[in-house]
Amino acid sequence: MDRNLVNAGALLLALVLVVVAANPLTIVGPGTRGVLLNFGKVQDTILDEGLHLRIPVVQEIVPFSVRVQKTDILAQVGSKDLQEVKLDVAINWHADPSRVNEIFQRVGDETQVVSRILNPAVGEVVKAAAAKKNAEEILTKRPELKAEIDDNLDERLAGFGIVLDSVSLLDVDFTREFAAAIEQKQIAEQEAQRAGYVAQKALREAEAEVNRARGRAESQKLLQETLTPEVLKNKVIEAWDGKFPLVYGGGALPFLDAKLLGLPEKVLSPQP
Repeated sequence: MDRNLVNAGALLLALVLVVVAANPLTIVGPGTRGVLLNFGKVQDTILDEGLHLRIPVVQEIVPFSVRVQKTDILAQVGSKDLQEVKLDVAINWHADPSRVNEIFQRVGDETQVVSRILNPAVGEVVKAAAAKKNAEEILTKRPELKAEIDDNLDERLAGFGIVLDSVSLLDVDFTREFAAAIEQKQIAEQEAQRAGYVAQKALREAEAEVNRARGRAESQKLLQETLTPEVLKNKVIEAWDGKFPLVYGGGALPFLDAKLLGLPEKVLSPQP
């Protein structure tokens, strides 16, 4: 009887050890989903975060990240005017949580997604978008280029279960010769703008001088039209201080000249 109990206890202990060694419990961590495999075949069931029980040997749970990931890609492209351009593109992306089993089955894990899907897709989309613009337009119209890359890449990746969160053009690099040509053009444009400003300033000053001269001429004309002999006579009378001008003739006594006062022509003699 005791021997049977010992054998039963040993068997139970061995079974426990086998179960522990087989590890039937699996934890799907935060930011991941579990891809369930039965004898290596991908199942439709996707496991959420948490603790899950699996059948040892028969089932396997592969964790797959659904967090946002950043990938930098350097694309060497040709512009519409056949200039060589290097674009440093950064994309933020994540796997669609509802399609991780499909992604794993068609592509593989996250590393294989980058090498097999992201790198080729970004390269092709960037080349197609850059080929529509001249090299200078790639530099001056970066928002338009980014928007086109964003739209086309989003559509391209959606077919593989990849969600595109954002696209950034970190750097645009040209050949040394083309960069020097752009710099010279910018300098020439700045000098032309400066010359145009000087010319506009001179033109405004000339117009102001013409307006001032026209104003002076009109003022003189108006003055001539308003200063009639009668007006001048009145101004003389208004300015008279009450003293009669004396004119000395050949005699001993002075006499008044009425013409100087604008009075009727008669001789006024001062009172003795």
